[in-house]
Amino acid sequence: MAFLTRNEVFSCFVFYAVLLVIKMYILAIITGQVRLRKKAFANPEDALRHGGLQFYREDPYVERCRRAHINDLENILPFLFLGAIYSMIGPSLSVARLHFLVFFLARVLHSVAYLFALRAPTRSLAYIVAQIPCVSMALQILVAVAAYA
Repeated sequence: MAFLTRNEVFSCFVFYAVLLVIKMYILAIITGQVRLRKKAFANPEDALRHGGLQFYREDPYVERCRRAHINDLENILPFLFLGAIYSMIGPSLSVARLHFLVFFLARVLHSVAYLFALRAPTRSLAYIVAQIPCVSMALQILVAVAAYA
């Protein structure tokens, strides 16, 4: 806990990282609830438990929720790595907070756009905006450690 209080940037990162993990859990719960509501199960044993093998099927909205969750895994996990390392190279708190906040807000917008099928290019723009702080952090990390390569 002492490391968290000594490194304000890392504490800020942890705040946004935990919010993103909670968001991922929420998407997983939404996917499960939509599966139950639509009676569209990915496994035969689940279908049998909920009415029969006819419910061992795909549903377009369940698949949309699932893809939103997979997209989070593909994008949030690299952010968690980059943000943690970035926090250790000594960026200013205000710049780091901006990186973390932009990524968080863009990923929330991306999920909303995915779940509610918002008009294009909303989801694509949210994706691009979320990548900007990640690329920035990656480049700053590389510059900081290049002398040791």
